Amino acid sequence: MSAQTTSAEINGYPVDRQDEVLTAEALDFVAALHRTFEPTRRELLAARAERRAEIARTGRLDFPPDTAEIRAAEWRVAEAPPALRDRRVEMTGPTERKMTINALNSGAKVWLADFEDATTPTWHNVVAGQVNLLDANTGEMAYTSPEGKEYKVTATEQPAIVVRPRGWHLDERHVTVDGRPVAGALVDFGLYFFHNPSVPWFYLPKLESHREARLWNDVFTFAQRERGVPHGSIRATVLIETITAAFEMEEILYELREHASGLNAGRWDYLFSLIKNFRDAGPEFVLPDRNAVTMTAPFMRAYTELLVATCHRRGAFAVGGMAAFIPSRRDPEVNEKAVAKVREDKQREASAGYDGSWVAHPDLVPICREVFDGVLGDRPNQLDRLRDEVTVTADQLLDVASTPAEPTEDGLRNDVSVGILYIESWLRGNGAAGINNLMEDAATAEIARSQIWQWVHGGVKLTSGAVVTEELVRKVIDEELAAIRSAVGDDAYAGGRFDQAREVFEEVALAKDSADFVEFLTLPAYRLID
Repeated sequence: MSAQTTSAEINGYPVDRQDEVLTAEALDFVAALHRTFEPTRRELLAARAERRAEIARTGRLDFPPDTAEIRAAEWRVAEAPPALRDRRVEMTGPTERKMTINALNSGAKVWLADFEDATTPTWHNVVAGQVNLLDANTGEMAYTSPEGKEYKVTATEQPAIVVRPRGWHLDERHVTVDGRPVAGALVDFGLYFFHNPSVPWFYLPKLESHREARLWNDVFTFAQRERGVPHGSIRATVLIETITAAFEMEEILYELREHASGLNAGRWDYLFSLIKNFRDAGPEFVLPDRNAVTMTAPFMRAYTELLVATCHRRGAFAVGGMAAFIPSRRDPEVNEKAVAKVREDKQREASAGYDGSWVAHPDLVPICREVFDGVLGDRPNQLDRLRDEVTVTADQLLDVASTPAEPTEDGLRNDVSVGILYIESWLRGNGAAGINNLMEDAATAEIARSQIWQWVHGGVKLTSGAVVTEELVRKVIDEELAAIRSAVGDDAYAGGRFDQAREVFEEVALAKDSADFVEFLTLPAYRLID
């Protein structure tokens, strides 16, 4: 299909009910966003490369001296609307229809409806996700599975829907304006806000600086004016999932202060960003097995403590990281151990002052809620807990070397296996993949592949004595793919996209040098989806 509006061209195959969201008026709105903000987006993407080059030259990051006045001044973000004042448990997931219904029935306070890391951006997923959210906001949600099972929204109290658009780095090739693709972020944001202006709440991913937050703030101001929505109606929670953003938390909140709702602390993308930015640095930045780097590692604890203190000083909510466990229907022992870890992690967050946290499965909602209920009681949040005792230095945020663990062969094999399994799922259109009882998204594959690249180029020695080389990694890839084939069976393997997944994984994990390091694996993978 190729449908021309007065301002935007859609080049994609037909998707059921697309005319309800791809209206001429909505596409004109997206085109206006593109024409107004695309030059700045391009400028800021170039600035990312310049900053990375500076980190490579100096091996350092610090709190920006030119914004010291913002950090020293007294100011607060706008008060949150009632629907966003209690965030003790947030469920995340793609905007797929069954997932949408399950999320609305989950009992969570917030549902993060994800167009980013948990969604493969096929044209079908992009359009159908908007249709599903339109239905979710009008109360018309139902779904019948191919097996005939019916799903309906039955909960009387439903979570606030907070939409996560794609990051600034991704284009949407199916939508062009003046012959150029529109940023996926502006497609996701623009279509949703145009059709759902009464619930304009968003999560903003992968920001790398306060200037990128300023761009979003300008987008919000423009969008509200164009749609006749009161200024400040839009509210955004920012994921602090890059190492550069960790040094600009206050500045990010300041730029968004009329629209800010809070900050979120992630793990995999944060570690991926650390490796990506310091990939030319010495052995002091080499991470051990990714599963061994928990939020209790000294440099991760510094990051999470700083986030809570920053948020509460400025009147913003601090939201904790993901509990990705998927309960097993067949192994109670696995469940018991995993649930105990989830509970321990949420207790750590609640005790540290977080206002809520993320889970990936409805069965974990009661656990997270129980933990935060025990700390919050009748209060909706912990904004009054300022954490004035917290002082975090640049050295503490970069103290990777103090992590008490070492690289292992099991860690290498896990990176290879999970990385390839996830990419194969992503290529088939499923960006939220259940692997080894964990709900994985693109951040999983990013940390896995970047860690392998770091180990190869750092000549890392495993606890087994083996040195990680390209040859060793290729050998492990052969062995892990053989194990995957044995596990899924020849027919399923042949019907999958494992060969392409291997090609993408090797391209991003075994790049020859730092200059060839691919910024995001979804960039080459995007060429392989429809």
